[in-house]
Amino acid sequence: MGSTAREEMSRFWEKNSRSNRPLSPHVTIYKWSLPMAMSITHRGTGVALSLGVSLFSLAALLLPEQFPHYLAQVRALSLGPTLIFSAKFALAFPFSYHTWNGIRHLV
Repeated sequence: MGSTAREEMSRFWEKNSRSNRPLSPHVTIYKWSLPMAMSITHRGTGVALSLGVSLFSLAALLLPEQFPHYLAQVRALSLGPTLIFSAKFALAFPFSYHTWNGIRHLV
């Protein structure tokens, strides 16, 4: 007859205790490196781009007006050049970083 999960885990921990096996290391003990940071940033920008495209397409489907109407509303806010530059950078950076890092990885 089969054993329960609790019995299996009990046997597993007893065997590890007898053999003095170390536990798996936690992420805090790893020394950060440039490839690690680039990999994490690549994944983060990929998720951000995916969410951005999904939200933009959902908005295009559900909002009642066409895109030029909403663009005119943003222009009517008379935002300063610093804020506009920051918004453009926030949109362009994930796309360019993700693209160039993907090409670097392929090469």
